Amino acid sequence: MTGEQPAGDTAVVTTPDGPRDVSGVEAREALLALRREVAKAVVGHDAAVTGLVIALLCRRHVLLEGVPGVAKTLLVRAVAAALSLEDRRVQFTPDLMPGDITGSLVYDSRSAEFSFRPGPVFTNLLLADEINRTPPKTQASLLEAMEEYQVSVDGTPRPLPDPFVVAATQNPVEYEGTYPLPEAQLDRFLLKLVLPLPARDDEIRMLARHAEGFDPRDLAAAGVRPVAGAAHLRAARAAVGQVTARPEVLAYVVDLCRATRASPSLRLGVSPRGATALLLAARSWAWLSGRTYVTPDDVQALALPVLRHRVEVRAEAELEGVTADGVVTGVLGAVPVPR
Repeated sequence: MTGEQPAGDTAVVTTPDGPRDVSGVEAREALLALRREVAKAVVGHDAAVTGLVIALLCRRHVLLEGVPGVAKTLLVRAVAAALSLEDRRVQFTPDLMPGDITGSLVYDSRSAEFSFRPGPVFTNLLLADEINRTPPKTQASLLEAMEEYQVSVDGTPRPLPDPFVVAATQNPVEYEGTYPLPEAQLDRFLLKLVLPLPARDDEIRMLARHAEGFDPRDLAAAGVRPVAGAAHLRAARAAVGQVTARPEVLAYVVDLCRATRASPSLRLGVSPRGATALLLAARSWAWLSGRTYVTPDDVQALALPVLRHRVEVRAEAELEGVTADGVVTGVLGAVPVPR
């Protein structure tokens, strides 16, 4: 196998000179350039930027976890700006209602009829900020949108734009005022990315930017410019669809997931949907790396962010200091890697 990109993976983009095709190679270069653009506003977090790109390629969703103040919201806004995507932000609070997200029927006294007023979910990139600060009923309002790419109001399904991705942020679950996300919703997130506190040098760079007048609310002034768009994403998805995986790699993915189900430390292991998600993410990562086939290294690189939120540690194991990350890392070390 070679790492060359098939020439037929194209999508149409409109330019000042008229429409033209975007190749898979051009799409990959644009998406790789996105990291440089986001870095103009966000210091560090390169892995999180790559994770968001993978989620967009897979038409799946991403959960960002970190303590307040590590630029989770700014990161999502910068990615949307660099991709020319429409984005909307919803601040999840204890009094937020499902209709505040999906939209609702509004009575028009002039026509004596009800009309639908779309909610903020009708966008390309929905930033669900602090999603675990709202009760489960409101959290569940996103389930249909995340799985079916539509919302139903008064029994009428209404399709969402393409692309549509939920980028949800949450504070660590041990923080006060948080509601743990149910397993059914966690399973709909392709990746769970943990954003750590910045390293000392990164924090100094961040403060230097603020001292120079950086305003996180004005990304244009920070120099973040669009480097890709919906056409690049379409071409990229077509190219990712041609990435292959050998039977040994497929078996490796299955063995990793089955090993979590057999772990004595876990109450809940990875479901078959989790295995599918791991393969999907690995194919996207392989394509971003310039290959048309998946390697075991691709699977290992994505295993932790794809699987960590799909397992549940037993209470007694948790008291002994066992974590989901530790179990997944142990499984990666125990399952034989195909050659």
